[in-house]
Amino acid sequence: MFLPISDAPNPKGVPFVTWGIIALNVVLFLFINIPQGSKPADVNDPAYQEYIQFLAQHVNSRQELAMAAQRLSEYDLFVFEHGYRPAQPSLFDLFFAMFLHGGLMHLFGNMLFLWIYGDNVERRLGPLWYIFWYLMTGAAATLFHAMFFSASDVPLVGASGAISGVLGFYFIWFPKNMVRVLLFLPPFFMQTVQIGARIVLGVYLFIDNVLPFLFAGGGGVAHGAHIGGFLAGGLVAFIIQRFGKSSAPEIEAPKKAPSGRDSVRQAIADGEFETAASEYFALPSAVARTALSAEDAVSLSTSLRGRGHANAALALLQRVIRATPRAPGIGEAYALAGAILLDDQHDPTAAYQYLVTALKLGVSPGTKAEIERRMATIEARQKRQVGHLRSRAW
Repeated sequence: MFLPISDAPNPKGVPFVTWGIIALNVVLFLFINIPQGSKPADVNDPAYQEYIQFLAQHVNSRQELAMAAQRLSEYDLFVFEHGYRPAQPSLFDLFFAMFLHGGLMHLFGNMLFLWIYGDNVERRLGPLWYIFWYLMTGAAATLFHAMFFSASDVPLVGASGAISGVLGFYFIWFPKNMVRVLLFLPPFFMQTVQIGARIVLGVYLFIDNVLPFLFAGGGGVAHGAHIGGFLAGGLVAFIIQRFGKSSAPEIEAPKKAPSGRDSVRQAIADGEFETAASEYFALPSAVARTALSAEDAVSLSTSLRGRGHANAALALLQRVIRATPRAPGIGEAYALAGAILLDDQHDPTAAYQYLVTALKLGVSPGTKAEIERRMATIEARQKRQVGHLRSRAW
């Protein structure tokens, strides 16, 4: 068995929204779950008879039904009323149920995953968009599960669908991150190792959810919601990364219509970077994606950055990287993009993804030394040390 306990890079800073969501879940657990969970259900409550009828459909004997009825608490009735039931859908319950939990371990597991993975996603999305997509992917998770169990009256509760949405974002945006995992087989074996984030999240998606969903029937866990949330978050993250708008430099437009990619390349070769930039950003996006080689992209981006257009330089590099991710010399483009993200945009987690990829693809000795320096800078900024970021156990 293994349990994730932290991730890296994870720069210093307070993820207010993530902590706020955790606090809200804990407060509701303390003020709803615990008080109502300690009170026996009121047999005179109209919801009690409805719940008994529900139980009768899911037990095998009258004896089991009697034993289950004796254990009913006020919280069981509350969950039956406010958990999301696919057979009786409610918009309010669709969102409110995300903040209810079945027990302490259910709450702990969900909040641990949100604490580990939520802050980097929050930093990338920004607080308001993070709240929006947390709720939307959580709703998508529940509805995905409900597609397969539309006649079910079993209430769904828990934050795991929304948190799975966060994991989907993380899977797409932070593929090079490392996760410290506790491997244990009590009482004989216990050890922590570092594993690539995509391996850990892949195990979560396929081993912990897809396989049980297909072959084990669930066992009381809404695996379909976990799968739906993960897919929703991953899809939104991919769309934002692939089609999100990037800043272009505020430079004078060319006096005449650009003559095409050849004129841009010639201007770069002649050292006329201002002309090259103005013509490049005037090209149709379909043409601009493949207008530059990796070497030309680095040259033009270096010039743009030097003239105060770091955002435009990054947009250019990302466009070329997306179009030709394995082109000769592309490692230098990844390295420069990482440098801009770290030094100009102060986003070490995003920078780390590009710098690690640059090392893997190969760069010049001078660039490699700069990457090593920046990797050390990122490591020094961590709020939780996970070990040397450049080493990988798995």
